[in-house]
Amino acid sequence: MDYPEMHRQIVEDLLDGKFILSRERQFDQIKENEEFYIGFFMASFNHELELTNEFARLVSEDTDENLSRDISIFFAILCYELDKQGKNFLDVLQYSEFSMEEINYLFDNSSWIDLIQSNKQLRDSDTRKRFIFSSMGKRSIIDKVSDERFYFTPAYKVFIDFAKELAQHTLNGQQ
Repeated sequence: MDYPEMHRQIVEDLLDGKFILSRERQFDQIKENEEFYIGFFMASFNHELELTNEFARLVSEDTDENLSRDISIFFAILCYELDKQGKNFLDVLQYSEFSMEEINYLFDNSSWIDLIQSNKQLRDSDTRKRFIFSSMGKRSIIDKVSDERFYFTPAYKVFIDFAKELAQHTLNGQQ
Protein backbone atom coordinates (compact mmCIF):
# COMPACT_ATOMS: atom_id res chain seq x y z
CA MET A 1 0.00 0.00 0.00
CA ASP A 2 1.22 3.48 -0.82
CA TYR A 3 0.95 6.01 1.98
CA PRO A 4 0.91 9.79 1.64
CA GLU A 5 4.18 11.66 1.91
CA MET A 6 5.37 12.16 5.51
CA HIS A 7 2.91 9.50 6.73
CA ARG A 8 5.17 8.05 9.40
CA GLN A 9 5.98 11.50 10.86
CA ILE A 10 2.30 12.47 10.85
CA VAL A 11 1.27 9.27 12.64
CA GLU A 12 4.09 9.49 15.21
CA ASP A 13 3.41 13.17 15.95
CA LEU A 14 -0.34 12.77 16.33
CA LEU A 15 -0.07 9.61 18.43
CA ASP A 16 2.45 11.45 20.61
CA GLY A 17 -0.22 14.03 21.45
CA LYS A 18 1.19 16.76 19.24
CA PHE A 19 -0.96 19.36 17.52
CA ILE A 20 0.12 19.66 13.89
CA LEU A 21 -0.20 23.34 13.07
CA SER A 22 -1.37 24.78 9.74
CA ARG A 23 2.07 26.27 9.07
CA GLU A 24 3.69 22.81 9.01
CA ARG A 25 4.18 20.67 5.90
CA GLN A 26 2.54 17.69 7.62
CA PHE A 27 -0.66 19.70 7.97
CA ASP A 28 -0.84 20.16 4.18
CA GLN A 29 -0.44 16.41 3.71
CA ILE A 30 -3.23 15.70 6.19
CA LYS A 31 -5.48 18.25 4.52
CA GLU A 32 -4.81 16.81 1.04
CA ASN A 33 -5.49 13.27 2.33
CA GLU A 34 -8.19 14.12 4.86
CA GLU A 35 -10.53 11.20 4.11
CA PHE A 36 -7.65 8.73 4.21
CA TYR A 37 -6.42 9.98 7.59
CA ILE A 38 -9.89 10.13 9.13
CA GLY A 39 -10.42 6.49 8.19
CA PHE A 40 -6.87 5.43 9.00
CA PHE A 41 -6.89 6.74 12.59
CA MET A 42 -10.38 5.42 13.29
CA ALA A 43 -9.69 1.95 11.87
CA SER A 44 -6.16 1.62 13.23
CA PHE A 45 -6.43 3.24 16.67
CA ASN A 46 -10.10 4.07 17.22
CA HIS A 47 -9.10 7.76 17.39
CA GLU A 48 -10.97 10.61 15.79
CA LEU A 49 -8.95 13.04 13.69
CA GLU A 50 -9.97 16.63 14.39
CA LEU A 51 -8.95 18.90 11.57
CA THR A 52 -9.55 22.65 11.74
CA ASN A 53 -8.13 25.48 9.65
CA GLU A 54 -5.46 25.97 12.32
CA PHE A 55 -4.40 22.50 13.45
CA ALA A 56 -4.88 18.74 13.38
CA ARG A 57 -5.07 16.55 16.48
CA LEU A 58 -6.32 13.17 17.62
CA VAL A 59 -9.24 12.71 19.99
CA SER A 60 -9.87 9.51 21.92
CA GLU A 61 -12.48 8.58 24.49
CA ASP A 62 -10.09 5.99 25.98
CA THR A 63 -7.68 8.25 27.77
CA ASP A 64 -6.66 8.88 31.33
CA GLU A 65 -4.50 11.82 30.39
CA ASN A 66 -3.11 13.70 33.39
CA LEU A 67 -1.23 16.07 31.10
CA SER A 68 -4.47 17.35 29.55
CA ARG A 69 -5.81 17.93 33.06
CA ASP A 70 -2.68 19.87 34.03
CA ILE A 71 -2.78 21.96 30.85
CA SER A 72 -6.45 22.72 31.52
CA ILE A 73 -5.64 23.77 35.08
CA PHE A 74 -2.79 25.95 33.78
CA PHE A 75 -5.10 27.75 31.35
CA ALA A 76 -7.89 28.09 33.90
CA ILE A 77 -5.57 29.78 36.41
CA LEU A 78 -3.86 31.92 33.77
CA CYS A 79 -7.18 33.12 32.34
CA TYR A 80 -8.60 33.78 35.80
CA GLU A 81 -5.58 35.86 36.80
CA LEU A 82 -5.53 37.80 33.51
CA ASP A 83 -9.25 38.50 33.86
CA LYS A 84 -8.72 39.65 37.44
CA GLN A 85 -6.25 42.21 36.06
CA GLY A 86 -9.00 43.50 33.75
CA LYS A 87 -7.46 42.02 30.61
CA ASN A 88 -9.40 40.30 27.86
CA PHE A 89 -7.72 36.94 28.34
CA LEU A 90 -8.82 35.60 24.94
CA ASP A 91 -7.07 38.48 23.16
CA VAL A 92 -4.03 38.15 25.41
CA LEU A 93 -3.72 34.41 24.72
CA GLN A 94 -4.08 34.90 20.99
CA TYR A 95 -1.89 37.95 20.42
CA SER A 96 0.62 38.25 23.25
CA GLU A 97 4.05 36.95 23.99
CA PHE A 98 4.64 35.82 27.58
CA SER A 99 7.71 35.79 29.78
CA MET A 100 8.36 33.25 32.49
CA GLU A 101 8.70 36.16 34.90
CA GLU A 102 5.15 37.25 34.08
CA ILE A 103 3.77 33.69 34.37
CA ASN A 104 5.55 33.13 37.68
CA TYR A 105 4.23 36.41 39.07
CA LEU A 106 0.65 35.48 38.15
CA PHE A 107 0.92 31.96 39.58
CA ASP A 108 2.90 32.86 42.71
CA ASN A 109 0.35 35.54 43.60
CA SER A 110 -2.75 33.62 42.61
CA SER A 111 -5.66 33.06 44.94
CA TRP A 112 -5.50 29.45 43.69
CA ILE A 113 -2.11 28.88 45.33
CA ASP A 114 -3.27 25.70 47.13
CA LEU A 115 -4.22 24.10 43.82
CA ILE A 116 -0.98 25.30 42.23
CA GLN A 117 1.19 23.92 45.00
CA SER A 118 -0.59 20.55 44.93
CA ASN A 119 0.10 20.16 41.19
CA LYS A 120 3.50 18.62 40.37
CA GLN A 121 3.68 20.46 37.03
CA LEU A 122 2.81 23.93 38.35
CA ARG A 123 4.01 24.11 41.94
CA ASP A 124 7.11 26.28 41.45
CA SER A 125 8.92 28.32 38.81
CA ASP A 126 11.27 25.50 37.74
CA THR A 127 8.52 22.91 37.27
CA ARG A 128 6.31 25.47 35.49
CA LYS A 129 9.11 26.32 33.09
CA ARG A 130 9.73 22.64 32.29
CA PHE A 131 5.99 22.10 31.91
CA ILE A 132 5.59 25.03 29.51
CA PHE A 133 8.72 24.60 27.41
CA SER A 134 8.92 20.80 27.42
CA SER A 135 5.42 19.36 27.75
CA MET A 136 3.47 22.15 26.08
CA GLY A 137 6.25 22.90 23.60
CA LYS A 138 6.58 19.27 22.50
CA ARG A 139 2.87 19.23 21.69
CA SER A 140 2.98 22.57 19.80
CA ILE A 141 0.75 24.36 22.31
CA ILE A 142 3.42 27.03 22.69
CA ASP A 143 6.23 28.26 20.51
CA LYS A 144 9.45 29.19 22.22
CA VAL A 145 10.83 32.65 21.42
CA SER A 146 13.80 32.47 23.80
CA ASP A 147 14.76 30.62 26.97
CA GLU A 148 12.37 32.84 28.91
CA ARG A 149 9.71 33.86 26.37
CA PHE A 150 6.96 32.08 24.43
CA TYR A 151 3.59 32.56 22.78
CA PHE A 152 0.59 30.27 22.45
CA THR A 153 -0.23 28.56 19.17
CA PRO A 154 -3.87 28.14 18.06
CA ALA A 155 -3.84 24.80 19.94
CA TYR A 156 -4.69 26.70 23.15
CA LYS A 157 -8.26 26.98 21.81
CA VAL A 158 -8.90 23.28 22.49
CA PHE A 159 -8.42 23.88 26.22
CA ILE A 160 -10.45 27.10 26.23
CA ASP A 161 -13.28 25.37 24.36
CA PHE A 162 -13.14 22.51 26.86
CA ALA A 163 -13.43 25.01 29.73
CA LYS A 164 -16.43 26.68 28.04
CA GLU A 165 -18.16 23.32 27.55
CA LEU A 166 -17.48 22.33 31.16
CA ALA A 167 -18.81 25.64 32.45
CA GLN A 168 -21.92 25.38 30.26
CA HIS A 169 -22.50 21.79 31.37
CA THR A 170 -22.14 22.84 35.00
CA LEU A 171 -24.58 25.74 34.56
CA ASN A 172 -27.10 23.51 32.78
CA GLY A 173 -26.81 20.94 35.55
CA GLN A 174 -27.57 23.53 38.21
CA GLN A 175 -30.72 24.80 36.48
